[in-house]
Amino acid sequence: MLDTIQYITTQFANYAWGPWLLCLLLGGGFYFLACSKFAPFFYLRHAVDLVRGKYDNPNDPGHISHFSALTAALAGTIGMGNIAGVALAIQIGGPGAIFWMWITAILGIATKFFTCSLAVMYRGYDDNGELQGGPMYVIREALPKRWHFLASVFAVVGLIGCLPALQSNQLIQIFRDLVMVDQGLLGADEDPFMFNLSSGIVLAGITGAVIFGGLHRIAGTARVLVPVMTAVYLVAVLVALTLNAGAIPAAFAMILTDAFTGEAAAGGSLLAVVLYGVQRGAYSNEAGMGTESLVHGAAKTNEPIREGLVAMIGPIVDTLIVCTATALMILIAGTWQSDASQGVTLTANAFSTLLGPAGTLVVFVCVLCFATTTIFTYSFYGSQCASFVFGTKYINAYRMVFVLSIVLIAVVSIESAVSLIDGSFALMAIPTMVSAILLAPKVLAAAKIYFAKLDTDDDTPKSDSTLDQQPV
Repeated sequence: MLDTIQYITTQFANYAWGPWLLCLLLGGGFYFLACSKFAPFFYLRHAVDLVRGKYDNPNDPGHISHFSALTAALAGTIGMGNIAGVALAIQIGGPGAIFWMWITAILGIATKFFTCSLAVMYRGYDDNGELQGGPMYVIREALPKRWHFLASVFAVVGLIGCLPALQSNQLIQIFRDLVMVDQGLLGADEDPFMFNLSSGIVLAGITGAVIFGGLHRIAGTARVLVPVMTAVYLVAVLVALTLNAGAIPAAFAMILTDAFTGEAAAGGSLLAVVLYGVQRGAYSNEAGMGTESLVHGAAKTNEPIREGLVAMIGPIVDTLIVCTATALMILIAGTWQSDASQGVTLTANAFSTLLGPAGTLVVFVCVLCFATTTIFTYSFYGSQCASFVFGTKYINAYRMVFVLSIVLIAVVSIESAVSLIDGSFALMAIPTMVSAILLAPKVLAAAKIYFAKLDTDDDTPKSDSTLDQQPV
């Protein structure tokens, strides 16, 4: 049964992820960079001021602050994609996959600026009269009816793509490997099925206690845990890299060399390096996937460009900083070549090699916090999709399905979990990127006005009411 699930999910991901999707994500990112002439990159300092709450207005429409929107979005991205995902990228795609994760992140900064600006610019109302954001509302509110089927495609696929497959699977794996097995409470060769099942039930119970509280409870949890755990993780990495500073240049050289040879990739294929690097990069920062728009669209603001600027910080922190930190730890420790472990356990072994038991503890605590906050955020994403497809009265029914899925996902292989999400994210990218490309001129017009006022005034513009936001 489990082998059948793995085969189906693997084939699904293989068909969904092809060269055409690379063209859509990378080509779309290049288009956003080119047509914006890198202008948003020059306003990162202003983006930080927005996150600090310098221009918050509690009377603006929306549900949460810029800071809460960013931390909730980071809760959905900083986590298993940065810890387990990087380990998988190096194991399968070789060190060169990290370079292509960087490229995806740089393009993702521009992509997030456009998609998240649109998420505020074209918000819509659900059947309960609440203002909502996300690719499905952007498509419905801004594009002609002939494109509206894409809104349904995104929402339906999002019901699957937003399930916490990698998070719950890897959270249970690290608890099993680093606590139960290492302490002799579970045999290394013992069938883990019953342990995984019981752990999945406990995790499902904890998740249910949080997610039925809605976005405010999820955002409140994320705004506390994400900044603290990110700081703890990066401090641990900084200590390890300081102690092994001489090995850092060689690690970077390995990444850059292998990025264009593919010698270390499974099968020795350069295409495998690029494809897997983009896959893991897309999963890490979610730029172009559309999930980021769901939470950024809930920000309290009248200025779409503000939220686009705030969203740009995500790939910088998530992929360029945290993923790079994880990759350097694994490459310097050498565990990717000598260790048969997979995913999060491989990363934990790298930390243990460089920092001893303290490194293992750091990874365990960070994974525990990152994975749970990601699960909470994904429940919001999925709930938004469910409310669009079925109506708001069925949100709690979806949340129940979401909680029960944790139990099922806990007992499948990591390959099944990763393939399920990879395939779904690929399909979610189609409506997100197509709508963003079609509506890019609207974002450019809004950005031109906003940046002009920002450059000439002492204060930022208070309204974007001068913009024509009629459907194209």
